[in-house]
Amino acid sequence: MNTSFAKVGASILAATVALSAPALAQNTMVGGAEMLPTNNIVENAVNSADHTTLVAAVQAAGLAETLSGPGPFTVFAPTNAAFEKLPDGTVEGLLEPESLEALQTILTCHVVPTEAFSTAVGNMIQQGGGSAALETVGGCTLTASIRASDNALQITDENGNAATVLIPDVDQSNGVIHVVDTVLLPAA
Repeated sequence: MNTSFAKVGASILAATVALSAPALAQNTMVGGAEMLPTNNIVENAVNSADHTTLVAAVQAAGLAETLSGPGPFTVFAPTNAAFEKLPDGTVEGLLEPESLEALQTILTCHVVPTEAFSTAVGNMIQQGGGSAALETVGGCTLTASIRASDNALQITDENGNAATVLIPDVDQSNGVIHVVDTVLLPAA
C-alpha cells in the first residue's frame, strides 16, 4: 500500500511540476512584446513599443550591428517617455547627421561591456558600501545604488541625473537589458 501512495505522490508531483513549468518559463514583457532570451538586444528592442525612440537612435548612430554582436552587454534602455523628458528638440537634433558623434557617445554611455543582472549589480553596490561605479563603452562612469525609500535600483550619470530601473533583468542572447526611466548623459 505504501508503494501505491508513493506512486500517486510522484504522479501528483510530476503533474504539478508540468503544470507550473510554463508559468516559470514566461519571458519578460516590455512595451507589449515578449522579450525572448534567444534574441539579441536589437532583435528584442525593435519589438518593444516603449523603445521606438531608442531603436531609431541606435540605427541612426550605426550601433545596431554592434549591439547585435556577441557581447556580452548590459544596456540601460531608456523608454520613449525618458527621451520625452529631454528639452524640446534635443532628440531631433541628435538624430541629425552632424550630431552623429554626440549621439554615439550618449548611447554608448548606456552600455556596460559585461553581462550584469540586478543581483550582480546589487552585490557590487553592497561591496562598494552603498554604490558601485559602472564603466561604460562610451567612457562614462555610471553610479549604481539602491534608493532607500523603495529599494529601487538607480543608475546615476556623471551629471547627477538618476534613472530608476523600471524592468530589471530582461535576458538577451548577448547580455541583459534594464529598462530605465531617464536618459543618461555624459559629463557636460
